[in-house]
Amino acid sequence: MKGIIKYLQWLYDHSEGARGSIVLNVVLGTVNVGLNLLFIFICKRLVDIATGVTEGSIWVYTGVVIGLILARLAVSAVNVRVENLTNSRMNFIIRKRIYSALLQAEWLGKEKRHTGDTINRLETDVNTVTSVICSDFPQFFTTVIQLVAAIAFLCTMDWRLALLLVLLTPLFLLFSKLFFRKMREMTRGIRETESKVQSHLQESLQHRMVIQSMENEQRMENRLDDLQSHEYGQVVERTRFNIVARTFVSAAFSFGYITAFLWGVYGIYKGSVTFGMMTAFLQIVGLIQRPVVNMTRQIPSFIYATASIDRLMELEDAPKAETGEPVRLEGPAGVRVRDLVYRYPDGARDIFHGLSFDFPPLSRTAIVGETGAGKSTLIRLMLALLKPTGGSVELYNEAGTAVPATPSTRCNLVYVPQGNTLFSGTIRDNLQMGDPAADEKRMIEVLDIAEAGFVRDLPDGLDTLCGEGGAGLSEGQAQRIAIARGLLRPGSILLLDEFSSSLDPETEARLMENLTRSAAGKTLIFITHREKIAEYCDRTCRVERLS
Repeated sequence: MKGIIKYLQWLYDHSEGARGSIVLNVVLGTVNVGLNLLFIFICKRLVDIATGVTEGSIWVYTGVVIGLILARLAVSAVNVRVENLTNSRMNFIIRKRIYSALLQAEWLGKEKRHTGDTINRLETDVNTVTSVICSDFPQFFTTVIQLVAAIAFLCTMDWRLALLLVLLTPLFLLFSKLFFRKMREMTRGIRETESKVQSHLQESLQHRMVIQSMENEQRMENRLDDLQSHEYGQVVERTRFNIVARTFVSAAFSFGYITAFLWGVYGIYKGSVTFGMMTAFLQIVGLIQRPVVNMTRQIPSFIYATASIDRLMELEDAPKAETGEPVRLEGPAGVRVRDLVYRYPDGARDIFHGLSFDFPPLSRTAIVGETGAGKSTLIRLMLALLKPTGGSVELYNEAGTAVPATPSTRCNLVYVPQGNTLFSGTIRDNLQMGDPAADEKRMIEVLDIAEAGFVRDLPDGLDTLCGEGGAGLSEGQAQRIAIARGLLRPGSILLLDEFSSSLDPETEARLMENLTRSAAGKTLIFITHREKIAEYCDRTCRVERLS
């Protein structure tokens, strides 16, 4: 019971913005139920008039029947429109909420899940949950209303037949409870395999050039076959189980229909049932059985949704990064590291143990060391993407103000990461990530500083489109645009991580000259393997790999 309440609470919390539309769908469904019952009643009267049992105008009742059919069509059309629009809106709301939680999650040094798995959850699981909130729940409430109303209507004609049909319902409810858990386990297994398939597809397409150059096409295709075969086997097992369940319920429904049919035939034989009542019996049995059939479809949907909710909860429940108002230091700032100790949460060794170093305001420092010594980790600690295990990292200015490095102090830092980090979109879009308010003049200025003046010569200039990962540009071009993007960001401390790794020596030399000239009044911190970069610096921080 606690588990069901948990899921219902989650669905309620995430249905904000659609509750009014959901209620409207239930109201429209209820109106449709009323029209259906009225249709059955009018059809009964029409048949009784035609057979001489009841007096009345056959043409009037025929007109009413036609009017009811048109009314049902209109209500159904409005219902479909409301449901589809609500479904789309809720899909956007829930996906944005989960996406926001992911962006705000604390970074622990590496991603816990494969990107393909996360995207699968944002697509498949969000779609499943949205369908339950906007479609299945309103339909379920309408189904219950229809079931109760149909039974009540049947009682007005023959309470004994109504009682007999109601007695068949517990069989359905008992069986539903027995297969609920099994279906949920099967669905979660399928969802996990779907994530593995998507992860494999994404990674393969992302590194297609590597696969081709190493002649691994067949191996990757075989891996996809294995994953899809496993998923197919899971789907087959779930389908087989679902068919058995539906067959059992369908058998019970068939028995109910035959019971109503024979009951009516016997009543006609005895003279207690008119042909109009017989027609009503068969239609009302359909109104009773259809809700139960719908429930057999809706319950698996609810089961699928619980597996999806579990997977989305895992994304939402990730520890959140610390937030707060920006703390901007006046004037040039520096970074001071004292007795720093750091080990990744699942690491087997300390990355730093007692490291101390001062990066004074207006200084230029090269951080050097062998691969794996922790150079990039030190930058992440300055950015407060990671928290020290011991010791401290603080930012300070010449006035003597000092504050611990936290997410609130990132406004003082300008970070240019290693490699090609451009997003798909225009060059202008990428630059505006550094400063959304930057005008074209300012953009051209920082492009010149970053030795990216080639953008002027592109046919579309700043509006040139970049593909995924900066496709359409060389590695060096993409890297220089990324540097320009960083330079647009306000902040007195520049952190540059192997920022010139894809540049030739001449371009690198011009870039360093530009940086040292234009970055007057700023503190520069370089991670580099290149001696030439270190020559432009007045300090060197050497980090060593701890055994």
